[in-house]
Amino acid sequence: AVPGMVGGMLLHCQSPRRFEQSGGWIKALLEEAENERMHLMTFIELAKPQWYERAIVFAVQGVFFNAYFLTYLASPKVAHRITGYLEEEAVRSYTEFLKDLDNGSFENVPAPAIAIDYWRLPAESTLRDVVEVIRADEAHHR
Repeated sequence: AVPGMVGGMLLHCQSPRRFEQSGGWIKALLEEAENERMHLMTFIELAKPQWYERAIVFAVQGVFFNAYFLTYLASPKVAHRITGYLEEEAVRSYTEFLKDLDNGSFENVPAPAIAIDYWRLPAESTLRDVVEVIRADEAHHR
């Protein structure tokens, strides 16, 4: 969720200084940040991470936020390009995860309620259905 939040925040601050509209970019970036947050919240619901795993997320988020913030200040174009590469890699990773689900490496458990509500999935949806909609989100973001 960091790239969308950083980009949206910086554009939000920049818009009144320059007396110009964002052309919808602020809203789009903040919506992307919320969508990415929901990806994480869904997998947290599924994985039930321990305290130290949550601490890792916290630490990585802190480092990445600051690095991305500085990158975006230096060159928004480079920052968006980095995000595109990250999103493309996410599409590849989710595609591999779908293959693993299909071959039985992971159990295709029922979808968590948070995912069913957010993506308006049918009540009988499974993890595979959730991964498919998340992969579609990532493909759209790239």
